Amino acid sequence: MSVILRDAWSTLVPGRDVRHGPLPPLLVGLTVVTGLVDAFSYLVLGHVFVANMTGNVVFLAFAVLGASGFSVAASATALGAFLIGALAGGRLVHQVRRHRGKMLYGALGLEAVLVLASYLIAALVDSPSSGGARYVLIVLLGVAMGVQNAVARALTVPDLTTTVLTLTLTGMAADSRLAGGPGGKIGRRSLSAVALFLGALIGAATVLHSDDAVPLLIGGLLLALAFLAAFSLPRATAEW
Repeated sequence: MSVILRDAWSTLVPGRDVRHGPLPPLLVGLTVVTGLVDAFSYLVLGHVFVANMTGNVVFLAFAVLGASGFSVAASATALGAFLIGALAGGRLVHQVRRHRGKMLYGALGLEAVLVLASYLIAALVDSPSSGGARYVLIVLLGVAMGVQNAVARALTVPDLTTTVLTLTLTGMAADSRLAGGPGGKIGRRSLSAVALFLGALIGAATVLHSDDAVPLLIGGLLLALAFLAAFSLPRATAEW
């Protein structure tokens, strides 16, 4: 247990000479944002994900067959917006080349603007779950999550993809000592799962017991704080 806790702690509070510098704790924060945003999109916008495209493709198949509660238009819009965001994130990655600090800083700024804009729309309209507002929110959040995923992919920090947990959970089991593996990285992998769970839990709690738009406010504020915390990253000269 102490090894797991040390691994998790070193992810949240990395030392100065580690391979990935300050990137891991910022990516853990983005994982929490993913949980918040997908809780909002699924519970408020109606059985659609804006970050988890695996689930969204499945939902699209359900909708094509006429399953109740699913929408071809909503799922297709989310997929398209996500791809546009991934394209924008890819352009950012290729413009700054190998400087990972600039990649993440740019992504955080763009995401914060998109998520906070989504919050304002959700808070001001009468019903964010219907009409044109629903699709505007799907587009804004889908683009934000596409940017996040493209940049997280380019950062190549192991087990901190910010969205997809399938491979992370597979690694926890397949690399465990019980399976005959080295048993490493359990702390970081567990932290990634806990971060997504915590974001989704808070998002669902606020939607069900408070206000529909609150998950976006929390997510936007987390992104803004991360953006401020990452202020020095574009000028960093360390090897990471």
